[in-house]
Amino acid sequence: MSFRRLSLLPVLLIIVLLQGCTLSRAQIREAGDIVAASPNRADTCQQADHCAKPSPLLAAAQQALADSTPDHPVNTVTLLDDSEAALAARINLIHAAQHSIDVQTYIWDEDDVGQLVLNELVQAARRGVKVHILADQLFSFGDLALLDRLARVSPNLEVKLYNPTFHDAQTPPLQFAAGVLCCFMKFNQRMHNKLMLVDDVIGITGGRNYQNRYFNWDPDFDYLDRDVMAGGPVGKEMADSFALFWNHKRSVPLIRLRDVNRRIRSDSAPPGWLAPTYTDPARVARLLSDAEDPDWLAAWIGDDTLRVSQVNYFSDLPAKTDEPHKRDARDFTVQLMRMVADAKHEVVLQTPYLVMSRRAQDIFKKLHKQNPSPDIIVSTNSLAATDAFAVYALSYKHRRRYLTEYGFQIHELKPHADSAEEAFEEARDAGDDNPADTSIAQADKRRRFPGNERRPGMFGSGGRRNRPAPLHSSGRRYSLHAKSMVVDDSFAMVGSHNFDPRSDHYNTEAGVIVQDPRFASQVRDSILEDTLPQNAWTIGKREPSIPVLGDISLAIGDVSARLPLFDLWPFRYATSYEIKPGCGPLAPDNPKFQQCYTPVGDFPDVAISPKLIYTRLITAFGAGVKGIL
Repeated sequence: MSFRRLSLLPVLLIIVLLQGCTLSRAQIREAGDIVAASPNRADTCQQADHCAKPSPLLAAAQQALADSTPDHPVNTVTLLDDSEAALAARINLIHAAQHSIDVQTYIWDEDDVGQLVLNELVQAARRGVKVHILADQLFSFGDLALLDRLARVSPNLEVKLYNPTFHDAQTPPLQFAAGVLCCFMKFNQRMHNKLMLVDDVIGITGGRNYQNRYFNWDPDFDYLDRDVMAGGPVGKEMADSFALFWNHKRSVPLIRLRDVNRRIRSDSAPPGWLAPTYTDPARVARLLSDAEDPDWLAAWIGDDTLRVSQVNYFSDLPAKTDEPHKRDARDFTVQLMRMVADAKHEVVLQTPYLVMSRRAQDIFKKLHKQNPSPDIIVSTNSLAATDAFAVYALSYKHRRRYLTEYGFQIHELKPHADSAEEAFEEARDAGDDNPADTSIAQADKRRRFPGNERRPGMFGSGGRRNRPAPLHSSGRRYSLHAKSMVVDDSFAMVGSHNFDPRSDHYNTEAGVIVQDPRFASQVRDSILEDTLPQNAWTIGKREPSIPVLGDISLAIGDVSARLPLFDLWPFRYATSYEIKPGCGPLAPDNPKFQQCYTPVGDFPDVAISPKLIYTRLITAFGAGVKGIL
């Protein structure tokens, strides 16, 4: 037997053991009996409306539903660009729920935002509202003690984890590696949907997970993100989608997870629900106050609400990689591709990861060959802004193709973008004359980075593999996480789809498509603000500095970029540009572009580091792993 086969034996043995140790019916029944016998599970409210609080947000959606007919639906839509408003809207709707709350997410952390939303959902369940929480297993709820408490806190609260490969809530590094080796397709397919639905009437969907940095509550690193709140007949579409996922075999109740089941059966003293311990309690208190203030809600949310007819919620089917040949398994992806393919004069796209699937490549190639071809404006991350440097490396590899074959106008977000800083200040100061001191949050010795850092990953704990690259500059950093698209000023999409191979073929995605010029204009303006010179670098063709030799270098770089492996030539076709003082924004194909912009290097503001080296290596050797990244 070869040495290689011998080295794999321990891993294969672990895989067999992990797959074989499933729970017996007796163990599941015993845990269920313990949960049912837990004390303090009675409802705290006996009213028919379960002590729901009035909400102008829910009332507007209910009125829209009442005004609708089968031929003329009426929906409310609100663009939630502001992170504080996005969080306050969620809390307000939780307080207003009379019957049900369904929550679906990819990441649920245990920081202030995660604790706040979870505690509010628990209180809603305690007053009699049926609360369902469905979270992707890999990046949510890694604390077994917390899951034990959630299983017992109320008969109205049910929690399921999606796609636990080895029937556990936790995934330590060895299990992560075993999952990749034994069942890669299943392990690699994650539930990336984000949805909060109240009373089957109004829901919030988009890019935000339940973690501080998605709501500008992190003092070091935050995301520019976007949600949309939609109410009316579209609520039924959201409810149907959630039910498909909730009832799917990959959605596993807590008592059927081995480690949670074992914890429940071994816990002789039943735990009560613990009040959250916040890093910044003053900020939480202010948010709770804002969420109940009609004037605040009107100013930050209600004034931007539109009544529109055509609003649809789309989602891929759960476990869509099981039968990838079925078009309906990728319903949301198909709808997005159709939107792009029908473009006539403009596509405005915002994605954190500019790595195109093959189908998207074909569509953009066809669009660019049209006469006249539509403008394709793309807002995405720079290496200095992203926390996914491996994905950025593949985007960097294909820059020439994006510029010349697809006609992209690419703008990469700066790590200290003015628009991001303004969003942070608005989230911190909205409705508060005494903003919280961020030093409170900084006092937490556990440095928090993207992902759920309490959970170990393939390369160990602490989330180190996801930390952004070190910079020459200092200060609070921002990264783009919004996923949105506007086509021809008429159609707008806000959702979870990253327009990359992972979103196309592996992860399940969801979002709303709104056919209304007013809403499309709101989304378009929001995206274009992030492309302004003070917020982004522009990607343009590199002008050769040395005659003849420069042209030869570009030719070699072009050949190198087309190689699947050994793409090692360091001098690329395109580079990043900064606008000169006194000039206005110009597209890279404008004849005056070179007069008004100066090149600032391929990776502006990024310090020499292992991350920079890894980026180059992945550019050279990683073309075959797009779907994994």
